[in-house]
Amino acid sequence: MNYPSAYVSYLAEFNGTRDFFECHELLEEYWKEHPGDPRALLWVGLIQLAVGQYHERRGNAKGALKMYEKALGKLDRTSLERLGLDGTRAIADLSRRYDYLQMGQSLPYQDITLIVKDPELERQCIQLCNTLQVEWGSSSRMDTEALIHRHKLRDRSDVLAERAAAIEAKKRNRTAE
Repeated sequence: MNYPSAYVSYLAEFNGTRDFFECHELLEEYWKEHPGDPRALLWVGLIQLAVGQYHERRGNAKGALKMYEKALGKLDRTSLERLGLDGTRAIADLSRRYDYLQMGQSLPYQDITLIVKDPELERQCIQLCNTLQVEWGSSSRMDTEALIHRHKLRDRSDVLAERAAAIEAKKRNRTAE
């Protein structure tokens, strides 16, 4: 099967760098650029899974619980298997993390690993990980602030400038009416 490069990159980040923020960015961009994609719900579910992992790793149980619940509503075993993954294992791991958080149990953070069953997809992911100089299947580096708190450290000046321009445009439109 031919997979979108954004998906291959997502998997390399998810199972290699463990940069869940980047996973979100990669698939969200792809999803927005392909509004008619029949797998849109799956892309959103995978984005939510990555965001859930990001929140849980940071100790934000409430945020993780919310994202895991949303992901479980969009992901299913069969669809994940069509994407070359072990769908049974992915849903079981996600459900287990969700259940622990739902019960208010505090467990040490543990990465979910998406098991790739398609040998060609796995080869592409490992090749990308080699390019990124990370190990496929490695664990999160819990001592890396830039990875754990990436949303706080990113440059958002372009987003803030766009918001300010939109507010100014609304003000001009109101006064013109």
